[in-house]
Amino acid sequence: MAGETTGVDIIDAALAGEAAPFAERLVADQVASKLASQDATLWGPEAESEASIRLSWTTLHKSSRPLIGEIEALRTDLRSEGVDRVVLAGMGGSSLAPEVITATDGVALTVLDTTDPGQVADALAGDLERTVIVVSSKSGGTVETDSHRRIFAKAFADAGIDAARRIVVVTDPGSPFAELSEKEGYRKVFLADPNVGGRYSALTAFGLVPAGLAGADVARLLDQAASVAEELATDSVDNPAVKLAAAWVAAHEKGAEKVVIGDTGSGIKGFADWAEQLIAESTGKQGTGLLPVAVEGPGAPGFADAKADATPVAVGPAEGAAKISVTGSLGAQFLLWEFATALAGRLLGINPFDQPDVEAAKKAARALLDNPDALKGGEQPSTVDGAVEVFGSAGVATDGKLADILRAFFDSTPENGYIAVQAYLDRLDDASTSLLRGEIAKRTGRQTTFGWGPRFLHSTGQYHKGGHQNGVILQITGAVEDDLDVPDRPYTLGVLQHAQALGDGQVLAEHGRPVLRLHLTDRAAGLAELVRAVQEAGE
Repeated sequence: MAGETTGVDIIDAALAGEAAPFAERLVADQVASKLASQDATLWGPEAESEASIRLSWTTLHKSSRPLIGEIEALRTDLRSEGVDRVVLAGMGGSSLAPEVITATDGVALTVLDTTDPGQVADALAGDLERTVIVVSSKSGGTVETDSHRRIFAKAFADAGIDAARRIVVVTDPGSPFAELSEKEGYRKVFLADPNVGGRYSALTAFGLVPAGLAGADVARLLDQAASVAEELATDSVDNPAVKLAAAWVAAHEKGAEKVVIGDTGSGIKGFADWAEQLIAESTGKQGTGLLPVAVEGPGAPGFADAKADATPVAVGPAEGAAKISVTGSLGAQFLLWEFATALAGRLLGINPFDQPDVEAAKKAARALLDNPDALKGGEQPSTVDGAVEVFGSAGVATDGKLADILRAFFDSTPENGYIAVQAYLDRLDDASTSLLRGEIAKRTGRQTTFGWGPRFLHSTGQYHKGGHQNGVILQITGAVEDDLDVPDRPYTLGVLQHAQALGDGQVLAEHGRPVLRLHLTDRAAGLAELVRAVQEAGE
C-alpha cells in the first residue's frame, strides 16, 4: 500500500501559522497523553459520564489481538463447508469500516446498510448455499439490521438451509441481541468491547469480524495501528493527530467549517466515507462542528475550487488545492483520524462521543410506521414534472418547472452554506445518482455532500440537525417495483424506507432546514430528468 509513512503536512503556510497556537494549547494541556490513558475529564463535566465508557478504542491495537485467531478459525470452518460468500448487515460504524477494509484489501464483501428492497433482493439473489451473513448491532434493535436478519433467516429456511448455522453475530456483551442469539443458536457470537462507540469501532469486532471472514488481513491492520500508537499519545506539536486537529479547528475559527476529503493515491478505497461519519457525528452538535465533504478526488468540484468556507484535505500525497495532506496505511489512518477527532472536540468545546440528534429521526420514522395511513396517499405533490413529483417543507418554492424549482432552491442556500443530497435509492442499481454531487457543486459553487439513505442517518445525519445550521436538504426518493416483506413485522422494506425519508424530512423541517423532496415515479426516467434539470438550473 502507498503511504506507509504516517504523517500530517499542513501545506498552506497561513493555515500552519494559525494552527500553531491550537497545537500548543493541546500540548500544554497534555491532551494527547491523557486521551491515550483514557482520561474522561478532557471534554468537561457534562461529557464525563459518556466519555468514561467510550475510550477503549485508544488501545484496540492491543486488546483486539485475541479476535484474530477466532476469526480465522471460523473462516476456515466455513470454507471447509463451502461457505465463502460473506454478507454484512450493519449500519453506520458497523458497516463503513469493514467496507473500507475489504475494498482496500481487494476481497469481496456484500454490505447491506440499506432498506431499499431492490438492493436487498440483489443480495438475496446471490448463492445462498455459499453464504454466511454477519449481523452487526450493538443492541440488536437497529431496525434496518433486524429487518435484514429476519429476511435472510427466512430465505435460508425456505432454501432448506439451517439458518442458525449461517448467521454470525457481532454485538455488545449482555445486549438483547446477545440473548436472542443464544436462544436462536446462531453459529457464532462475537462480543465487542462495549466501551467503544460505533464510529470509533473500526478496530473492534465490528470492523474486524466481517472483514476478516471475507479474507482481509486484519492482523496487519492492527500492526499498522500499533506502529503509530505511541506517537499519537505524545504531547508534541509534531504529533500528527495534534497537527490535524489544530489545523481543522484553526480553519473552523476562520469560517472554514467544511473539511473536503479527497484521495490522492493513498491506496485506500473509500476512506472518506468512513471519515465522514467519524467527523460529522462526533463534532456536529450545539450549532457548531466540522462538516466533512467526501469528494471523488483532488480534481473534483468542491476540492479543486474550494472557497474560504472549506479546507481541502488530501488522503495521500499533497496534490492540487490541498491545504493538508494525511499519509499512512489504513490501520494507522484509522487511529490517527480518531485521535484527531477527539482532540478537535476538546478544542471546539463539545462532547465527541454522543449523538444527541440522531434519535429524533428514528422516532419520527417509528411514528409513521405506527400510522400507515400517513404513508398511503396522504401526501400530494405540489408539482409533477414528468416522472418527478415535487414536495417541499414550509417556505420552499415548489411551483413551476423542475429546473426552476431547483434553481430557486439552490439559490436559497445561506452564504457559506451547503447543499446535502440524500438519496433513498438502491446504491448499486441507482449508483449514477451519486454523480449529482459533483454536478450540483460545479453549477452552484456551493459545497455539496451526498448520502445514501438511510445509511447517512447513522453518519452525517447528526450534523444536519446539530451542526452549523446553514444547509439546504435535497431528498430523492423512488417508486418501489418489487417490495419485500419483513417477516413478523407489519411493514415492508419499501414502507420502512419511505417512513425513514419522511421522518427525517420532518425533523429537519422542525429544525428550520429547507427540505425539497423529489420522488421518482420511474427511477431511470426520473433520474435522467433530474440530471437535465440540475444542468439547466445551473445555466
